[in-house]
Amino acid sequence: MDPRTPCLIGIAQRTIREQPGPEPLDLWESVAREAAGDARLPVERLDSIQLVWTDSWYYDSPVGRLAERLGAAPRHQVYSKVGGTAPQLLIGTAAAAIAAGELDSALVAGAEALATRRAYRKAGEHAPWSHPADPKPPYGWERPPHPSALAHGLFLPVHTYPIMETARRAAAGTTIEEEMRERARIMAPMTEVAAANPYAWRRAARTPGELAGGRFVGWPYTTDTVAVLEVDQAAAVILASSRLADRLGVPPEQRVYLRGWAYAEDTWEVATRPALGASPAIARAAEAAFERAGLGLDDMNALDLYSCFAIALRQACDAIGLDPLDPRGLTVTGGLPYAGGPASDYVLHSTATMAGLLRAQSGHGLVSGVGMHLTKHTYAVWSSEPGGRLGDVAPVHVAKEVPLVASYEGVGVVAGYTVAHGRGGEAEKGFLVVDVPGGRAYAVVEERALLVEAEGRELVGEEVRVSSDGKLNVAVW
Repeated sequence: MDPRTPCLIGIAQRTIREQPGPEPLDLWESVAREAAGDARLPVERLDSIQLVWTDSWYYDSPVGRLAERLGAAPRHQVYSKVGGTAPQLLIGTAAAAIAAGELDSALVAGAEALATRRAYRKAGEHAPWSHPADPKPPYGWERPPHPSALAHGLFLPVHTYPIMETARRAAAGTTIEEEMRERARIMAPMTEVAAANPYAWRRAARTPGELAGGRFVGWPYTTDTVAVLEVDQAAAVILASSRLADRLGVPPEQRVYLRGWAYAEDTWEVATRPALGASPAIARAAEAAFERAGLGLDDMNALDLYSCFAIALRQACDAIGLDPLDPRGLTVTGGLPYAGGPASDYVLHSTATMAGLLRAQSGHGLVSGVGMHLTKHTYAVWSSEPGGRLGDVAPVHVAKEVPLVASYEGVGVVAGYTVAHGRGGEAEKGFLVVDVPGGRAYAVVEERALLVEAEGRELVGEEVRVSSDGKLNVAVW
């Protein structure tokens, strides 16, 4: 084996349930030291420190402050942008640099303390955390939402993902009630995995019947079946060359190999997606990852599919030909609704958990990531055995866009929709993606009677009348 072959040799995870808890910098330091101890690597010898963007706090120099805490002077430092694919992009580029002989070791870590932030807010206090950025930097978008999405208030995942769910539901010929029951059946086994995971945020097994209820957030999704973001969690992995692993005395059974991975993109705007309920980018990313790994879906001993919302799971299963009730399960952690969805960090937790599983029982595992509005996709094949070829950050698929019509008046056909609900459970506003001449348009529904009707019957494929003030499109029927 090439001495530069990269391997994962250190893992760490933390979940803090007592609030207020530590700030993200404390969590970064904790998991970095634990992962380094697991890897037998002195933290001051790290060649690279790479951090996933944290939503909890704006530090003046995130990587620099952590390096200072660790007493390290890494020659390579990265702080990511926002997105659930960020951990795999950092891991993949670190592995490539190690394979090229440019690095010998790399730490990739992430931390969120959003539950603690919430505790401070409820107490009417500001988080007393260190090294705030001044001035506060822009949010870490790779690109901001489209002006039309902003004008309609349609930029939160809890609203965009249900739109794609309703489009898939209609295309499949599934009723509203059938979709809800099926979702509960798919997600109930995930709660059992979370119940056995000591790092999971919600450690209670739930039945399909229990998951079928709950308060709506972005209809038809309920609080019990979407990612839980306000968590205090951190994770880290350490990658190294096989040569360094040998020098450190890391036993072969502790090394886990990235056999192959790939990145792909659907359109950035939901409305511009050719088919709202399907993802050719997922199919291509998975195909490329398996091809690079020299393995297939049937070779996988364990799976972790990104599960922020049910549509992410369903599109993945559709794309790779996986039964959602496959006996291997869809997650090794419990998934984002139950194990926890710490903003951009989740894939660090799924990767660390998968690595621990492969150490214990050997074999191969698939870990996927999703970024933004089901826009960005990563698929990675991990193994207890070296082999394959890594891949890189170049997208293996970039979707072609349907034109977005910012302002529209006339008749259109509903392509997908949702109803936003407030914290008290009341329906507040409808969001539609509408097929119109020349492309698609966003529209809102404001009449309360129409919101009630929208939740009681299938609107996809129905005609609506759209009026506009030049920025905001309003639909009625």
